[in-house]
Amino acid sequence: MSVVSLRLNESEEELFKSYAAHTGRPLSELFKRALAEQIEDELDYKTGILALAEHQKNPREVGIDDLIEELESGL
Repeated sequence: MSVVSLRLNESEEELFKSYAAHTGRPLSELFKRALAEQIEDELDYKTGILALAEHQKNPREVGIDDLIEELESGL
């Protein structure tokens, strides 16, 4: 396991510690969760941009029944 240090000014430290106390979670858990969510959001955004570009190259309409069937067959 590694340790990462983080520099905070006084107001950031006060805010983050107050939030941690309010939630009952340690700061380390909150920081890890926030960073993981940020990474996931960016990956989702990039995936969406790629999907939009692909759709613009080859637009097609899919009915809801066809979409459900396609998704169920992939399970």
